[in-house]
Amino acid sequence: MTSSNRIVAGAVAAALLLLWAAAELQAIRERTYPSSADDDETLYMTSPRAAQRLALAYPALAADAYWIRAIQYYGGTKQRLEKESVGAPPPFLSNDPSVAYPMLHPLLNLTTSLDPRFNVAYRFGAVFLAESYPKGPGRPDLAIELLEKGLRERPDKWEYMEDIGFVHYWYTHDYRAASEWFAKAGDVPGAPWWLKSLAATTLAQGGDRQSSRQMWTAIRDSAEVDWLKQDAERRLLQLRALDEIDQLNAAMTTFEGRTGQHLGDWRAVVRSGVLPGVPVDPTRTPYLMDGDGRAALSPRSPLWPPPDEPQSTPIRQ
Repeated sequence: MTSSNRIVAGAVAAALLLLWAAAELQAIRERTYPSSADDDETLYMTSPRAAQRLALAYPALAADAYWIRAIQYYGGTKQRLEKESVGAPPPFLSNDPSVAYPMLHPLLNLTTSLDPRFNVAYRFGAVFLAESYPKGPGRPDLAIELLEKGLRERPDKWEYMEDIGFVHYWYTHDYRAASEWFAKAGDVPGAPWWLKSLAATTLAQGGDRQSSRQMWTAIRDSAEVDWLKQDAERRLLQLRALDEIDQLNAAMTTFEGRTGQHLGDWRAVVRSGVLPGVPVDPTRTPYLMDGDGRAALSPRSPLWPPPDEPQSTPIRQ
């Protein structure tokens, strides 16, 4: 290795060490002195051009730093809002991005402007933006905007097209748009075969649980990172729990219709012989029984909250 190469390698190593140290210092600082929402809103520039100038020769390192902060900001805000929303109805969410997670989109925009090929930031960032309150800001429009930004940089990236289809399917419930994006993704050389099948199914049936299961199975089997694979596994367990809840409620409805007896709690259900024991979800957490005698997922379950299911509505041609 030449001396000039050693100098460059040393500079890069030093920069990486400084980035790691900064992240560790920030983590210690936040554990000791948690920042307020006001602090988060004043810490960052919002101009990608200014960030690029300040990054100088290390835009990728700067992008990593902003991505780390975006994850911290999303996770911290999500945790705070979920605690505040326990036992209270969700607040009204307008189209104003300042309502919840106001810095999330600016941070993601900066990250992907500094590194326009930051694949994880586009794909995970879109998930963060699309999630409904309090898990996210409920901004599928910004999620699609971020993914379309990635497509301008990489027009043949079928994964971004697939993700836009998912956002339309789960969050805007625009099944025609979802089908069009799945079909567009399926046209890209190297894209998986099932995208064409999914496009046809979505166009014919709209949204249903079986289509959702097909999607999450495909995501799990093709995921490039553990986080996405684990999230897909969790979503599949949620769908399994919804199936089990339907079966439980059907059994109790049949019993009540036959005997005229209202089953108000699980002990009465077990005593009646309808079930051999208190039913548990796929994580072994007991299901709840609500005031109407219906089974429901427990807030204590790792699968809580249950997903918002798309409605099965065939699309008129």
